Amino acid sequence: MSFKIVVDSCCDLSPQMLKDPCFVKVPLTIRSNGSTFVDDEGFDQADLLWSMRQSEDAPSTSCPSPQSYLDAYRGGAEDVYVVTLSALLSGSHNSAVQGKLLLEEEEPQVNVHVFNSCSASSGEVLTALKIRELASSGMAFKHVVREVEQFIYQMQTLFVLESLENLRKNGRLTRLQAVVTGALKIKLLMAATPEGEICKLGQALTTRQALVKMVDKMASDPGHQGKTLAITHCNCLERAFQVKDMVEAKCKFAQTIILEAGGITSVYANDGGIVTAY
Repeated sequence: MSFKIVVDSCCDLSPQMLKDPCFVKVPLTIRSNGSTFVDDEGFDQADLLWSMRQSEDAPSTSCPSPQSYLDAYRGGAEDVYVVTLSALLSGSHNSAVQGKLLLEEEEPQVNVHVFNSCSASSGEVLTALKIRELASSGMAFKHVVREVEQFIYQMQTLFVLESLENLRKNGRLTRLQAVVTGALKIKLLMAATPEGEICKLGQALTTRQALVKMVDKMASDPGHQGKTLAITHCNCLERAFQVKDMVEAKCKFAQTIILEAGGITSVYANDGGIVTAY
């Protein structure tokens, strides 16, 4: 069976991964300080980070249209798997579902499933790679869907951000969290809930302390053993390797991959942010 995996642009697949023709990326759009950035292969992270630093207002993002997803679904594949940002964080998931309904009218013989990653960035990457692994093995479409939905349910997403400004400006933090973090300059260890909302797990006075707490959290979870850990960094490759070193000293992951943040991840992780999933 031929298949394709359609992802939104918060799925931070590496350039090497994107060479696989099974992957198709649908870009979101970012507006900051009067400029518009399309989160595609021409995205310039340095320009976006500079623009966000200059602006007192929150950057805004626009999800792809249902038509954009429909165009990505077309092309002759018998099975189409779709991975989107958490449905509670973006309209991307809803647009993908609307695009699915349009395709079903045009080509009812095509199998399409839209996965709500209940995550972002690293979590979307792991979901997309899991789909590729299973679909490439020849597993039937319905079985792939069942296995990947279970994978998403069990997946953990943890992150530490150098700056919480964009989350605060966009209302992703509670009022109390915004006040406390702004006044004390503390660093939060954050996570995604099983439903895909952002929650706080802990706090620290420095980013390094927060990262240590994050790795300790992973090490204390027996479910991490034998899994793949994805680390996405926003303009802080050295920090990503520091996390990798800490992980290798304390955890028993089968492998660790390091990824670069695209545009949407850069908006919310901001300069210096680390997003992990396993």
